[in-house]
Parts: sequence; structure tokens; C-alpha cells
Amino acid sequence: MRYPGMAATTSLKPIPASSFGSARARHLLIRAGFAPFPDQIRDTAALGLDRAVDRAVRYQQVDAASLAGPDIDPDVIRPPNAEELQLRRTDRDAFRREVLRRLGQDRRMIVQLRQWWLQRMFDTPRPAEESLTLLWHSHFASRHRNVRDTYLMYQQNEFFRTNANGSFADLARGIVRDPAMLKFLNNDRNVARRPNENLSRELMELFTLGEGHYTENDIKQGARALTGYHVSDNDFVFRERQHDDGAKAILGRRGTYDGDDFVELLLRRPQCSRYIAFKLYRHFVADVDDDERHWPRDVRSVIEQLATRLRKSKYELQPVLATLFKSQHFHDPEVVGRKIKSPVQLVVGTVRATGAPTRSAARINRAMAMMGQELFEPPSVAGWDTGRAWINTSTLFVRQNLCTYLITGKDPQRDRWSRASVDYDPMGLLAGVDLQPQPVVDHLVDVLLGEHIPPAQREPLVRFMKDRTSGVTADSVIALLVLITAMPEYQLC
Repeated sequence: MRYPGMAATTSLKPIPASSFGSARARHLLIRAGFAPFPDQIRDTAALGLDRAVDRAVRYQQVDAASLAGPDIDPDVIRPPNAEELQLRRTDRDAFRREVLRRLGQDRRMIVQLRQWWLQRMFDTPRPAEESLTLLWHSHFASRHRNVRDTYLMYQQNEFFRTNANGSFADLARGIVRDPAMLKFLNNDRNVARRPNENLSRELMELFTLGEGHYTENDIKQGARALTGYHVSDNDFVFRERQHDDGAKAILGRRGTYDGDDFVELLLRRPQCSRYIAFKLYRHFVADVDDDERHWPRDVRSVIEQLATRLRKSKYELQPVLATLFKSQHFHDPEVVGRKIKSPVQLVVGTVRATGAPTRSAARINRAMAMMGQELFEPPSVAGWDTGRAWINTSTLFVRQNLCTYLITGKDPQRDRWSRASVDYDPMGLLAGVDLQPQPVVDHLVDVLLGEHIPPAQREPLVRFMKDRTSGVTADSVIALLVLITAMPEYQLC
């Protein structure tokens, strides 16, 4: 796992406004969201540091009304109606066929929902909104395979999006009332006479405090507090008769706590702000290890500073993110270009940065599953791992082939293709660029890899373009894009 080196500054003071040029604008855009659209780097640099960060963090100021919603039927999975209950009594086989039909319809809907979210990430003018939604989807992870209700997964996705840059406290309060999470962790079966500990355990271990900052008794008492937090069709319901209203001892405090009280006790713990600061740092800054004993000193210092700011802001995320994105640490050379792209960052960033047309959603989703990140199917309640977990000999092969497919529309292992069959004109990427090999390479490397890439790594690309007898054409630029996206540096952001 690669971390910022010990030379990285730990300062969260802002960089000088005068130093915010195209390189730092690109770094902000790709880390706060995904790789930028063509020309977005120049436009963001022109805004200046304060306005650029404000636009990224307080993205509600950017109009996103044109983004379409998904076509999701909330009643595909629902309690049986009176007619179906009668059918269950009179013809169990027919009833079972109807249940299986609905489950099949729901499986098709989750495929459509996956495609919808990916397309939204391709198109959104508010990329930080989707990046944060993805963060909370992995942090508060639940899987369609267990929930088996696409509408509940969509409802949860919208909950994350609505609160993505708001208050982490609101996210924590809402997740214990989220129907998808309650079903995923079996809290819809958590009753006073037989408490279920799943949600209580994950609420502390994975959602608020981190491993080792609670006891087994805290888990048992927390489970009692969460009794009666159930689901009715698509909605949360509190079943008072199933709730244990007796006194509970949680984290050294005693009271007749319910689930909402339990969350408040967790939010008051200093460790909660520290744990969430770590999650923000890992998502936006560096691929740090889950085990804080492995954190370098500079990483530990920055996470502690972010935690302090989280507590002071009462878990409001916008001021903390604004501080981070302006900071000397965030823009330090030891941070820039050293974070491994997740499959989502790779796919979405390639489409946005090149302006390539949207390819087959089914093929992209299959490749993303092979790379280890299938939307709405995190591997466990712990969410997705990060960093080098994304890269091995198998996934690297898929990553490179997928980038070629996104640019050309052709699978390099299966499809025969010629320029005439490629439905993409990349010349718009070179507006205002001198159409000679060196400036073309420099421009595309700066956009796709970053200005920190040294001349020695650019030179083979320049030689490649000089060897094209036809000069700088759509054909040669497409080939150049394929070469750039196959470079090891393209796996980093």
C-alpha cells in the first residue's frame, strides 16, 4: 500500500491562491469527483481556489435538473394482497410461481438501476455528489443480493445522495431507519424477546467507531435499543410492542435508550469523528490501511486535524471538505497522482475525460464486476476495500481492455475493427492545440495523467506520433489515447 511520504506537509492551511493553476484544478476535480470533462480543467482554474472548491463542495448551486431518474416500480416486491393470500391457501404452486415472477422482475430492475447510476455518473455536472454517494454506499454497505428489493436499494441510494455533503450525524440517524439496511442486517427481526445483534455490531464497528472501541456487552445492549425498528413494505416502522423499553448500559452510560438514543451516544464519542475523518481521508486523499497502527505520522496528524474540525462543525461535512480540498496537504506532491483508481473512477473518468460515447451498459457492468466493484453489490457489510486491493494481474488486464473498449467501442480480444467502425471523433479534445506531435502529447498527458508526468515518460508517445505518416489525425489520436490509458500511471489519480 502506498502512502504519502514523510516529506508530505501536514498543514491544512490553504495553498496560496496564486498557485491554483491547471494542475491543481485537475487534482481537485479528479479527487473530489471523477476525471473532468474536456475544457473543465481550464474553466475550474479560471474560477480560482475559493470559488472552485466552493463549487465542488456546495454543488447544489449547480443545476442538475436535466438528469433523469430511473424507471423503478416500488410495488414489484411487496406484501401479498388479499387475492394472493387466498391463492397461497388454495394453490401453493401458483402462489410460488407468482413470487418467483416478481423476484425475476426485481432482478431485471436492479440491472437497470445499476445502469442508471453509472449513466448518471457519466453525465452529472455535480460529480462530487455522486462520489460522496458512492462513499456512503460503501461505508453503510448493503447488498441487493440479500435485500432482494430494488426499490429499497434505490431509496437508500437517494437517501445517501440527499445527505451526501450534509451532516454525517443525519446519515447515522437515518441509517437505523433505512428499510434496505434493516432488511440487510436482519433488524426487521429484532424483537425484545430475541434481540438480533447484527445492526448493533455493524453500527459500532463499521459505521461510527471502528473495531475495538466497544465491548460485546455494548453490542448486546445496543441490540436491545434497536428492537422494534422494523420495515413495513417500503417504509420504516417502529413497533412499540416489539421494543425493549428497559434500562440499558451502553458505552458507560445508562438509560432506557431506543435506537435513536443509541446513535446519539455513538456520535458523542470522540472516536466517531476520528473514524469518519479516516474514511473521508481514505476516499479523497490516500489509500491508507484500516489499521491505524500502520498509519504514517503525517497521515495520522492530518486525520486528527480533520476529526477536530468534524467535532467543531457538529459533523457538518461541507466545511471539513472545503478545508481539506484547499489544504497544503491535499495538494502536496506526495499526494498528487498516487491514489489507485477504483473501477468506478476508472470507467467514469475515462468516459468523461475523453468525451467518448456511452458504450454497452451490460458489457461495462460485467467488466466492473470482474474488476471487483459491482454497484449495489459490495462484497460485504464492510464495503469495498481500496488501494492495491483493486489491482492484480487479472483485474489489470480487464482495466486496460475496458479502457480500449470505452474509447474505440471494440473489445481488443474479440472484435475486429477498423477506423471506419469507430464511432468516436477525438479531435475536439485538441481545440486550440498546435496539431504537432509534441504539443498534442503534452496536452493529452496533462489532461489524462497530470502535469507531473516527466518528459522521459512522454517521449515514447511523442515518437509514436512522429512515426504516423498521416500526421495528427483522428486515427492517430485514438491510438494515442489507447496507449496513454494503458500506461501504469493511468491507474492512479
